[in-house]
Amino acid sequence: MSNIAETIKADLITAIEEDKLLLPTLPEAALQVRDIAESEDSAIADLVKVISNDTALSARIIRVCNSPLFRGNRAIENLNMAVSRLGMAYTSSLAMGLAMQQMFQATSEMIDKRLRATWQASTEVAGICHVLAQHYTKLKPDQATLAGLVHLIGVLPILRYVEDEDIQISGAMLDSVIEELHPRIGTAILKKWDFPKDLLNVPLEFAKFKREVPSADYADLVMIANLQLISGTEHPWAQMDWTAISAFDRLGLDPNIDMNEEEDLNAQMEAAMALLQ
Repeated sequence: MSNIAETIKADLITAIEEDKLLLPTLPEAALQVRDIAESEDSAIADLVKVISNDTALSARIIRVCNSPLFRGNRAIENLNMAVSRLGMAYTSSLAMGLAMQQMFQATSEMIDKRLRATWQASTEVAGICHVLAQHYTKLKPDQATLAGLVHLIGVLPILRYVEDEDIQISGAMLDSVIEELHPRIGTAILKKWDFPKDLLNVPLEFAKFKREVPSADYADLVMIANLQLISGTEHPWAQMDWTAISAFDRLGLDPNIDMNEEEDLNAQMEAAMALLQ
């Protein structure tokens, strides 16, 4: 590996250890929405009040509500009805997603392309996680969505750093830096954002294919959603022996079945992904 990649890695690791790495902060609206959704004594009206200050978020939530995944027998025109139908927890996850999406943009073309690709992958994984959680686990679909949205969040500061320092590096080298460092950084960000405890290990663990845990968790879900996404491609993960991955067992899934062929499930996954994009 070249010196430049080693230098970037050394700089980033030092920054992480000295708590000097510039971690992204969650936008105010997302924090307010989360606080309301988690508080025992808040009502849907409280959530609607905060969301209605943000036109983009309001429009997105009403659109989601009228999508095939949630559509009832009548169209939803206002925020109050939309939040009632989606529930506070899922509305909160969507608000987080929309807030995070705005972080995944940059000025330099190479970095912007990578940020957008990372966000695209995150939303696709989140959509699959939502549907898997609903059908196969006792895990919460809204938390599952969030787990998918944040599993690559550690990529963000690395790309920002490369952009801010104007570092010239090849794509392949940058990828290897990202692969090595993003899990640690991701977990640091989630701690800073006060994420629920059961999501903190997601960036660190979702690609540990030999992991053994007592019961299915969100890292398992994100792992299987990632495999689902690259199934049938040239990706190195697609070449592994999936029958040796115990997460399938924990989720009660057969590693030999291609979910893309399960039409009903596939339609739901497509719908869930579309909501987040």
